[in-house]
Amino acid sequence: MRGMKLIFLGSGTSSGVPVIGCHCAVCTSSDPRNQRTRPSVLVETRGGNVLIDTTPDMRGQLLRERIERVDAILFTHYHADHIFGLDDVRVLYHRLGGPMPVYAERATEAVLRRTFGYAFDKWSERIPGGGIPKLDLRTIDARRPFPVLGETCVPIRLLHGRFRVLGFRFGGMAYCTDVNFIPRRSMRLLEGLDVLVLDALRDRPHPTHFSVDESVAIVAELRPRRCFLTHIAHELDHAQTNARLPAGVELAFDGLRVECK
Repeated sequence: MRGMKLIFLGSGTSSGVPVIGCHCAVCTSSDPRNQRTRPSVLVETRGGNVLIDTTPDMRGQLLRERIERVDAILFTHYHADHIFGLDDVRVLYHRLGGPMPVYAERATEAVLRRTFGYAFDKWSERIPGGGIPKLDLRTIDARRPFPVLGETCVPIRLLHGRFRVLGFRFGGMAYCTDVNFIPRRSMRLLEGLDVLVLDALRDRPHPTHFSVDESVAIVAELRPRRCFLTHIAHELDHAQTNARLPAGVELAFDGLRVECK
């Protein structure tokens, strides 16, 4: 795949940075790279724009990056910071001429149907005004690659504490957020990468997220050409953390654009 671009819409943790009511050095920093919305990326492929997760900040993220079109959505899992922006899809699907393709595992599908029940109710199509998102749910089998906009997406099984979540690989790029353990089979699927995006919450260990040192150890084993760390909490200052990371590894930030092979 050539000409693929990765846009970081959000690089923060579930609370975002600044954290409400916090006055630490990072939360009060003047460095815009320390201002982190909830974690999401947009993958620009030859066939269109693939959005990974719909955060509560999605509307602002798309406006900020001047993204006017989304052609498909992938969900890593069903936690609130990854799904609660889904209602805003009702503005986007009009440009497609039909429902928005949405790819998710069955467990995530079930939560979407409960949380946004009005979008799936049998009476929703009769409601005038266009205020309901039109969604075409497509079930992901985590064991099998699947086509998205003419490209092959490889689902990557990850563990997020006791939750089973997904990462995704397109060509030489893989996105693995909200993870604290990568099974051996999944490690094999992450070999030979140009760009790896990997969870790194903070320096201290956490029960559901990789720490910086744990992510760096994964990078040392997989040896991608470049790695960008995401889902970053307010304990990590952007400039100070980057200064101590090994070559080829750096913190992502909102608005970062990366060309991928």
